[in-house]
Amino acid sequence: MTYPGPQQPAAGDPHGAPDQPAWGQPPGPYGGYPPGYGQPPYGGYPYAPPRRTNGMAVASMVLGILWLYWIGSILALVFGYVAKQQIRQRGDSGSGMATAGIVLGWVGIGFLVLGLVFGLARTSSGY
Repeated sequence: MTYPGPQQPAAGDPHGAPDQPAWGQPPGPYGGYPPGYGQPPYGGYPYAPPRRTNGMAVASMVLGILWLYWIGSILALVFGYVAKQQIRQRGDSGSGMATAGIVLGWVGIGFLVLGLVFGLARTSSGY
């Protein structure tokens, strides 16, 4: 059985690596981009810039987490519903945060109602 002899290295590289185009040169054998594609728009970034997050949505979620003696829960509901409306109109991001603020606001209001019901039941029973 015979083995092939050693290969001669490429002309430009003593280690045998193939020649690469210079940095900044477009790819392709003819020095350009493939036909029908052209140069990418916006400096080569094919995606849209990120949307900004609605500030009312952030405030709603933070107030829903903190509660602040149930005033935070009420404000979380107000800010959350306003944020949802602004997000629909402006196309901002933050819909999930607004939803979280609304849910946490309703949870806080639910605890307030339960506290009032049990507090009133306790005072009317005489304990």
